[in-house]
Amino acid sequence: MKKKGKLLITDDNKSVLKSLQLFLKHHFEELVTCNNPNQIPDLMRQNEFDVVLLDMNFAAGVNTGNEGLYWLKQIRKISKRTVVILFTAYGDVNLAVESMKHGATDFILKPWDNKKLLATLKCGVELSRTKLELEHSNQHRKLLTADLNQPAIKMIGESKAIKNVYELINKVAITEANVLILGENGTGKEIVAREIHNQSERKDQVFMNVDLGALSESIFESELFGHVKGSFTDAKEDRIGRFQAASGGTIFLDEIGNLSQAMQAKLLSVLQNRIVISLGSNKEENVDMRLISATNAEILKLVQEGAFREDLLYRINTVVINMPPLRERGNDILLIAVHYLKKYADKYGKNYTGLSKTAKDKLLNYSWPGNIRELKHCMERAIILADKSSFEAADFQLEESDVTIDLSEKPISLEEGEKILIYSALKRHKGNISNVARELNIGRQTLYRKIEKYNIL
Repeated sequence: MKKKGKLLITDDNKSVLKSLQLFLKHHFEELVTCNNPNQIPDLMRQNEFDVVLLDMNFAAGVNTGNEGLYWLKQIRKISKRTVVILFTAYGDVNLAVESMKHGATDFILKPWDNKKLLATLKCGVELSRTKLELEHSNQHRKLLTADLNQPAIKMIGESKAIKNVYELINKVAITEANVLILGENGTGKEIVAREIHNQSERKDQVFMNVDLGALSESIFESELFGHVKGSFTDAKEDRIGRFQAASGGTIFLDEIGNLSQAMQAKLLSVLQNRIVISLGSNKEENVDMRLISATNAEILKLVQEGAFREDLLYRINTVVINMPPLRERGNDILLIAVHYLKKYADKYGKNYTGLSKTAKDKLLNYSWPGNIRELKHCMERAIILADKSSFEAADFQLEESDVTIDLSEKPISLEEGEKILIYSALKRHKGNISNVARELNIGRQTLYRKIEKYNIL
């Protein structure tokens, strides 16, 4: 059996240290001894000990236990997860109780019983490792959920098409039904998912947004279900997955139509059983989350072609919400345009007073292939370039010139242009890598490499 556990034993009696070392070295991964407690801080900064076996009395003729209590407090200051077991020749119940109040885990009397000592130390190692796993899980959970519970973004619109969406949201939000949101890119599928969450019984819990389109097959299982240390080359510590982090709240699986057959099978198993097994582990973990999915793909066509599992579709589409494209929402285009014009005028310190009739006509007659996302960027650009507060049709670049470069300006290289695009997108999305990757239509790993290449962050 593989030895586990790193121990520090501190006692002023060198014979005791020698005896303990001879006995315990066969049972633990690493053993460090010292007879001077003043060495404890330096030793703990150099090593991550699971357990410290600490003598209560060091000065000759002193048996109050005060020295042990002092060093117990110092150890606790250095490491909260290190388990401290006290060691003394003087059995005193009051001293034991006092030491427990200050964080000691157990109390061993001299002369000791080897079996009892070994069992106590092994329990201490398990407790310390559990604390470490919990600490890592909590840190990872905070990392995963750091930017998830954002302030709600309300949908804007009064068209019949969007009112139908409102009605469905109101009906489905109060249930636990799985929801599938369909619609073109940029129509606001994530906003609908967040609104369902915000109206649900889970509104005070996490909303976990997972961009499945940005996950490669090689990291899919680790990212969604977690992994244990050593399960693959770069697995240097245990990590919980997105499903564990979302437990109790809502998980939003965006771009679910992009999954390979293998990834679909793994996802289906979790959704059917609500049980996750981390990569490299045999331990089952129950997860409790509301499922909302979305895709811009023609999902029924994918099923007919055999590219998407029919049983998975039935699992995710208890209720289907179709997001209308912006071109079908009539006057909503102007309501949304004015919203963003005011927002960006405030952001950039500009004034906005209105749209001319020709400007309104131009916005209403444009097809908006990029939907709300394109409209939003168009309004931001107009505000940035504006020299006046009232906008005319010419202030909105919606033709082919929208994507061309003015060659009368100083030419830039392809790399310089790419750097500008990435920097602007990062700034727009406040560093949200998934959103930037989605906007630029590249994978997250590719985006990370380019950020590093151009030294953007």
